[in-house]
Amino acid sequence: MRIIHDLKQAHPTSRSYVTIGVFDGVHRGHQQLIGGMAQAAHAAESVAAVITFDPHPSAALGYDPPPLLTTVEERVDLLAALGLDLLAVLPFTPEMARTPAADFAEPLIQRLRLAELWGGPDFAFGHRREGDAPFLRRLGAKRGFGVRVVAPLVWEGKPVNSSRVRAALEAGDIPQATGCLGRPYCLTSNVVRGRGEGRKIGAPTANLAFLPERLIPARGVYACRAHTARQGAYPAVVNVGTRPTFEGSGLVVEAHLLDFDGNLYGQTLALDFVARLRDEIAFPSVKALATQIQEDIAQARAIIRRQKPSQHSPGHC
Repeated sequence: MRIIHDLKQAHPTSRSYVTIGVFDGVHRGHQQLIGGMAQAAHAAESVAAVITFDPHPSAALGYDPPPLLTTVEERVDLLAALGLDLLAVLPFTPEMARTPAADFAEPLIQRLRLAELWGGPDFAFGHRREGDAPFLRRLGAKRGFGVRVVAPLVWEGKPVNSSRVRAALEAGDIPQATGCLGRPYCLTSNVVRGRGEGRKIGAPTANLAFLPERLIPARGVYACRAHTARQGAYPAVVNVGTRPTFEGSGLVVEAHLLDFDGNLYGQTLALDFVARLRDEIAFPSVKALATQIQEDIAQARAIIRRQKPSQHSPGHC
């Protein structure tokens, strides 16, 4: 898969099937749309291409963007697995937001040699979302490309979309998020130094630093699978919260890797969120917290043992 940052770099060897979107999370609905498009493109001996954006278009439109399910690097890795030939990661600017739909389509026609444009029922581009499916079908009839509208993927009676995944994670509903994504939700970050309280009670933790725009699941204690950049994968108990027993303040994500003895400072750690074990609460004593942590560890071991391991490249979700 080629990655470009300007459509002038495209130079496809044949006509292209194209879909456009942020595709945050690359959930099962995205996978159905993009995977289906790639199969159809290759059957027609055409190029399968995706256009995505960084930063999120909401920022250019003057709105607060939603918390991100994936970094742009993670999104690229996930999209690459769907059989694409070309991925354009473009900056979404205020100028782009003001572009009329016909002008927005022109480089797709000229640079990508557009054969078919694929999207969901609500797909639209251009100023004030002028370029909806009826508009694009009329334009395609004049300019020689088709438009394919793909029905949303429905799971457990509701469409799968990024908003549903965010709502599930913000509620701590890990089964719902996993079902929509088709894989565990993953956070990747560098390990930084913490306050060392975990080591004092026999459960040393790796403290993770995250960008403020990243979605962090609801406060609580989770069973996770931790993927280290150098030492492989380990089951883990992860706390998301403020450490009330130690009178903490800011939100932290700290992972205790089971059966691990080593130094992770400065390394990259990826956490797959497999199950939520309990709420984060303030314990009457540090001893009571230590006792509960041992129960959390036993529960996490049992849960992780029953799960099929996910495949990761080092440091990536």
